[in-house]
Amino acid sequence: MEDTVLTAESTILETRNLVAGFDGRDVVHGISLAVPAGKITAIMGPSGCGKTTFMRCINRMHELASNAHVSGEVLLDGEDVYQLNPILLRRRIGMVFQRPNPFPTMSIYTNVVAGYTLNGTRMARPDLDRIVEETLKRVTLWDEVKDSLHRRGTFLSGGQQQRLCIARALAMKPEIMLLDEPTSALDPKATAAIEELIVSLKGVVTIVQVTHNIPQAARISDVTAFIHLGELVEFGPTKKLFTVPKDQRTEEYLSGKFG
Repeated sequence: MEDTVLTAESTILETRNLVAGFDGRDVVHGISLAVPAGKITAIMGPSGCGKTTFMRCINRMHELASNAHVSGEVLLDGEDVYQLNPILLRRRIGMVFQRPNPFPTMSIYTNVVAGYTLNGTRMARPDLDRIVEETLKRVTLWDEVKDSLHRRGTFLSGGQQQRLCIARALAMKPEIMLLDEPTSALDPKATAAIEELIVSLKGVVTIVQVTHNIPQAARISDVTAFIHLGELVEFGPTKKLFTVPKDQRTEEYLSGKFG
């Protein structure tokens, strides 16, 4: 792959020759890329190409699998994440998954502040109230749930549940949010609402989003990485990658010849 020169923005996250897999078989093959701060980076590619494994290496969730291996470097603000406490790292790098997963026994309120509770952080009730209100407003959910804060989050619609999960991650004030195909289980209306929310958040937090939805990557991302068979094929500004891809595999994927 040719080196891609991006604009002179600050880099918040960098991977260097990242290799990862399971049972001695590599799924991610030496990926090196630099994620710009305050932007939306799409990680795009067909199902099974290594996108999610790559993503889970960033906040050290990959290593939770007993048969997993990883090598290379992942740098957050220049720090090697594999030298950091993984619990503290996951406060700095939040994650939202494919299917909405509010904690089923918790209320909407306690879901939002679950990160503080699970980390043993004690806070005064007025401070928790403020975090809940500010965060739910940030994800445009406050007006819909302000009178139901103590009902379980699972009573919400799928789109509302996903916004609640984004709120739960945002409440910890992360530097980066990892979104693993966050709209794949949602209907078109809920998908549009989540896309609008993601775009509104990029000035607040850096977003890295895995997707196999080509139009979505084109609509919302600033830069795009195309991964195929675990290899980083191409990485650069989204508009340029979509209009004048440098690699034939990228062009074929974008035109629907495989995927």
